[in-house]
Amino acid sequence: MPNTKQLEDFVSQVRRDIVRQVHQVSSGHPGGSLGCTEFFVALYQEVMKRKEGFDMDGKDEDLFFLSNGHISPVFYSVLARSGYFPVEELNTFRKIDSRLQGHPTTHEGLPGIRIASGSLGQGMSVALGAAQTKKLNGDDSLVYSLHGDGELQEGQNWEAILYAAGNKVDNLIATVDLNGQQIDGSTDDVLNMGDVKAKFEAFGWDVLDVEKGNDIEAIIAGLNEAKSRTGKGKPVCILLHTIMGHGVDFMMNGHAWHGKAPNDEQLEKALAQNPETLGDY
Repeated sequence: MPNTKQLEDFVSQVRRDIVRQVHQVSSGHPGGSLGCTEFFVALYQEVMKRKEGFDMDGKDEDLFFLSNGHISPVFYSVLARSGYFPVEELNTFRKIDSRLQGHPTTHEGLPGIRIASGSLGQGMSVALGAAQTKKLNGDDSLVYSLHGDGELQEGQNWEAILYAAGNKVDNLIATVDLNGQQIDGSTDDVLNMGDVKAKFEAFGWDVLDVEKGNDIEAIIAGLNEAKSRTGKGKPVCILLHTIMGHGVDFMMNGHAWHGKAPNDEQLEKALAQNPETLGDY
């Protein structure tokens, strides 16, 4: 059984890392990062099969691909605190010559990063390629991916979604962060996508909802349920219902903090709501 208190402590520390990274360079995307913190912690600390060390082949281990790459602060924090690179390197976020660029890149060889994901809409296609490669190689480990709901407005996603079901890529678990917000406003106002679950199902996917997308136990249960549905001829989609900016009250329930850095006073307010648990960098 997962140690919920330990995981929640991990979440609190990651939230501190997110707001501190963005604050120190007055640049970055805290809203979506905060909303997906529990997902990343659950995935890397509890669910995903990982092995010691990092290589780009990823044989005999589960793989993760971040498609909505602008939420790099949460990704970097969880990778660092999961042992992929030194936690102190978070101090270099978005700085010149840093391996921790605003959107993840691969040319600097940062452990844990498998694709550059600055352009939205491409992660599904890459994850599919990795999943098919595992099937061809007889590797029974899984491929996970994360996508923004606004990102689904990109047409390339739907070609990949159609391809995945048509080719029975049933070792893929794609999660959609359904926070209802994107950079220019709510997703309903920018381009209403209607019933996302019905769309995935119509394209031949097995879909499940995690209504409490900021509850660590609910996420773990949802991910484990998704794992139980793999290998049955259909790709699996998790619709994760989150709140943008979750854990920092003045950043929640709107799109304003999609790509906005807190000032000194706002940083202190955010840190006060998230106790230090693992040690700041």
